[in-house]
Amino acid sequence: MAKKKKSTQSHETRTAENYYELKTDAVERLVNADKKTYPKTKKDPGKEYRSSWIDKIPSWILAVFVKFWFAGAVCFFIFWGLGLYITDIVDMIVVIGIVLGMVTDILVNNIYRFFETYKGQNSKWMMFPQKKYWTFLANIPYNMLILAVVIEIYEIINALANVAAGTTDVIVLGVEPILFGIFYMLTDLCFITIKNTSIRIFQDAKEKNGK
Repeated sequence: MAKKKKSTQSHETRTAENYYELKTDAVERLVNADKKTYPKTKKDPGKEYRSSWIDKIPSWILAVFVKFWFAGAVCFFIFWGLGLYITDIVDMIVVIGIVLGMVTDILVNNIYRFFETYKGQNSKWMMFPQKKYWTFLANIPYNMLILAVVIEIYEIINALANVAAGTTDVIVLGVEPILFGIFYMLTDLCFITIKNTSIRIFQDAKEKNGK
């Protein structure tokens, strides 16, 4: 009987000790909860790259360079590269306009979005900043309009050069990637500036009428 009583007391003692250890462990976990370290979340590789030296470049320099570079590349690969195969100038203009529209929607605008630190930061550099299916079709006629203006710039420069030299129908300034890219970029920025200014004027007028 004594052995049974001693065994019961020993079991109760171990139960009390286990309960005390559990309570102590729970208190320690609560006290050290704020000290707990959590695994670092994986960073977006795009944001990690953007947080480097690229963020130090002003957005307008990036915007101007991207427009200039891709327009020059289209001139190099399409106008110079396919010039022997597409002999009709009208066909060449149509092809260049289509390629410029595709490049703008697929590459240029997506590059602007990629380098944004917040959504919509680079929308001011795009004629159609919306990421929709219809912008793909809208960018083609828009780029054909830009191309028409660029062609007119070349014609005006050559006409003035002919007048100054006293010649006629002499191509003084031919089409090459660098100047083509500059003329394209300037024309595109002019149209975008007109769009942004018109939207701003409309919004200001709407706010005044609302008051």
